Amino acid sequence: MLIKTAVRGGGGAQTLLPLLLLLLLLIVPFNNAAAASNSSAKQQTLQTQSDSYFNPKLPPKSLSASKKFEGSSDLVDLRYHMGPVLSSPINIYLIWYGRWAASHQLLIKDFLLSISTSDRRAAPSPSVSQWWRTVSLYTDQTGANISSSVLVAGEYSDTRCSQGTHLTRLSMQQVIAAAVRSKPFPVDHKNGIYLILTSGDVTVQDFCRAVCGFHYFTFPSVVGYTLPYAWVGNSGKQCPEVCAYPFAVPGYMGGGGPGALAPPNADVGVDGMISVIGHELAELASNPLVNAWYAGEDPTAPTEIGDLCEGLYGTGGGGGYIGQVMRDREGRTYNVKGRRGRKFLVQWIWSPVLKACAGPNALD
Repeated sequence: MLIKTAVRGGGGAQTLLPLLLLLLLLIVPFNNAAAASNSSAKQQTLQTQSDSYFNPKLPPKSLSASKKFEGSSDLVDLRYHMGPVLSSPINIYLIWYGRWAASHQLLIKDFLLSISTSDRRAAPSPSVSQWWRTVSLYTDQTGANISSSVLVAGEYSDTRCSQGTHLTRLSMQQVIAAAVRSKPFPVDHKNGIYLILTSGDVTVQDFCRAVCGFHYFTFPSVVGYTLPYAWVGNSGKQCPEVCAYPFAVPGYMGGGGPGALAPPNADVGVDGMISVIGHELAELASNPLVNAWYAGEDPTAPTEIGDLCEGLYGTGGGGGYIGQVMRDREGRTYNVKGRRGRKFLVQWIWSPVLKACAGPNALD
């Protein structure tokens, strides 16, 4: 979303399984679960016996009677407003603002490089590239789909925090301007998007209070060009219970919630960032200049394809429940796989075909 709310819960028809079946799935190995599609069924059987589906907290029986509970609604008025989508191969230009550990940078880049279906080292199902297929269903007025080719085209490290350790929305654009002026990046009008990632010791206007990340476009008066960009911050030290949920939970939940889940890569802040990055990239691809795909009448506060599925990660999700996800033998939670054996937990995306939230780990 343009202003992502700080309160976070990240193909095939999304029908909710009966409660009894959901209970049984808690003890049935993952490779016995019904696949979301015939193509993914063969790959799912390769999953190890130690990984299994589980739901941190089952939805009430009254909700389980719904056939399409995962965010679906005939009232959602998601419309196309005739603007461009990112239909050409997408070049991501990364700006690392602040001090970053090399291991954290590699983890985030592994997620980004897992999106593209052109990678020969594609992960088994359910994968990050399959998750992006829902995003790729969106088209522009010519019928061109959002590209499934996503590359990390360049990186720039602003370790000295050239714009200070507190950024405003306007100074965020100055960060991009500094990167462009130093000429590590080309000005990529056609294919480029600019992704600013701030380290845990950098504060940002409205971060933790109202936003975990946002996307917009640069002003020519500041940067010299109109370029789509997104920002996501590391909330590990500042507000993990807000922006890294469900790897940390708010204190007000007490003992009534599902409890914090173990992050798939053992880092609450960066694993939480990855779900927000996925959310923002999906919306940036489908609404780069804030005149393409969104619901609502106000383009300055649109409801976008990630916002519609906030907090949903699997079958049965909604109403505060993240849905059916997976847990590995170390007890870490995930719902998609990436390159080099990585695992991630990312929220689902609104499907324009199903008129509901969708993800490759769907059970039905």
